[in-house]
Amino acid sequence: MSVRSLLALPLCALALAAAAPAPSAGDRATAVSRAAGTPEDIFGPLYSAVELARVFPDSKTFADMIPRETPDAIMAAYRHDAPQGRDALAAFVARHFRKAGDTGSAQLSMREHIKALWPILAKPPLATVPGSSALQLPYAYVVAGGRYQEMYYWDSYFTMLGLKADGERPLIESMLANFVSMVARYGHVPNGTRSYYLSRSQPPFLALMMDLSDTHDPAIDRERLAALEAEHAYWMAGAACLDAGGACQHVVRMPDGSLLNRYWDARDTPRDESYAEDVATDAAAAPRPAAQVNRDLRAGAESGWDYGSRWLKDGRTLATIHTTDIVPVDLNSLMWNLERAIARRCKAAGDTACAAAFEKQAAARQRAITTYLWSAADTRFVDWDRSTGRPTPAISAALLYPLFVGLATPAQADATAALAKAQLFAPGGLRTTTVRTGQQWDEPNGWAPLLWIAVGGLDRSGQGALADDLARRWVTTVSTFYACTGRMVEKYDIDSGKAGGGGEYPVQDGFGWTNGVTRALLDRPGIATAIVSDCPR
Repeated sequence: MSVRSLLALPLCALALAAAAPAPSAGDRATAVSRAAGTPEDIFGPLYSAVELARVFPDSKTFADMIPRETPDAIMAAYRHDAPQGRDALAAFVARHFRKAGDTGSAQLSMREHIKALWPILAKPPLATVPGSSALQLPYAYVVAGGRYQEMYYWDSYFTMLGLKADGERPLIESMLANFVSMVARYGHVPNGTRSYYLSRSQPPFLALMMDLSDTHDPAIDRERLAALEAEHAYWMAGAACLDAGGACQHVVRMPDGSLLNRYWDARDTPRDESYAEDVATDAAAAPRPAAQVNRDLRAGAESGWDYGSRWLKDGRTLATIHTTDIVPVDLNSLMWNLERAIARRCKAAGDTACAAAFEKQAAARQRAITTYLWSAADTRFVDWDRSTGRPTPAISAALLYPLFVGLATPAQADATAALAKAQLFAPGGLRTTTVRTGQQWDEPNGWAPLLWIAVGGLDRSGQGALADDLARRWVTTVSTFYACTGRMVEKYDIDSGKAGGGGEYPVQDGFGWTNGVTRALLDRPGIATAIVSDCPR
């Protein structure tokens, strides 16, 4: 019986125990042992699974390890994750325990840990349950981890980078099949695979995901091309309803008549997944109409940058959010890439009319981006504010998207690289913005997806030395944090090297896109020198 159980006994029971015959020495030893709680007593099924799977050659190793969290928290995580097999159990132990005498060094190398996480983050096909918010997924998929136990749109591209590096090609193909299935069912890729995400999408990375595929079956190629055309139609549907206001759905008419895109959501109510938070923001934003505030909050969620100073009228306060007024450079860069990808696939399929039509749209978009999303005066890419008729002052990692997709001219790329080095490079990676607001998509947080965009954009623009420097900073940050904690997290404070902060929820472990980007970077020449294997004392 444990000490806690003894303390819970009523007084009469204790009195009866006192009157009982004195226990033998053997009985006393047994009672003391049980009260202290051996590792098997405390961790039960977890302890048995680890030992019987021979995670460690010496059984005493796990028996002597030190928990990083309370036993209750560890067992709750064990029940939730349900790791199966030696590799998955080893990854679980590395996250939640450390060796006696260590300050926190992990049992597995970071590369091994990431590989061991894929079976944990991968989920089987999902059928719908009446009343559940989950959307049907006919094929296996990978989740981000932590509170995110569904598949997300733009997250998945960055997760796939790691899957490809680790040879998990079947998972890439099955995830792509799920995305194509959702476009067929819903007309677009939803933000995530929940019913409450159907009213919006996320940054359109589907074409880039398809570029990671090794499948070239003609029937599958036709199906994927149809999905890309449907996605483009979804983003451009507002062109048919533009009025004097100059914007409808995702489409904005610029002052010269050209069309660009914005983030938008078909609903204007508080988000189901952040209901209380949105109601509070609505109240703080009064007298602005709650419906408009909700639309802007939802549009910010569609951007993936939920939330940051890019979308805030005063650059500081969430109640001033006005996402739908902003014509963002990242979204329009991705739309240009989508149009080029459709044109390329149409040409490969022998459909020259389709190829010419989408090349024409891409050329028109490039002219509009040059006119409105490039500031010659500031020599940088910008977001455009419809409410003021001029660029916003925000300097953010989004300005590297034109380099990533190959849209920037050499002069624009050189100026962008210089600006990024001067204002966005931090000791541990890439700053999201240059503003501290307490929001999670602002300084000092650094994010894996933006880091990958920057490294890829600098590489593509002939700035390989800067790309190498940035990649090394990131890998050092992530590997140091892993060596000290055994954890991969959603975001990092790239000034201090700690887990990131801000936002509507605690920082999450897992984590799909951190694993994917970091794993892909580990194959970069020369990156090994940036890996920290032992926690600094």
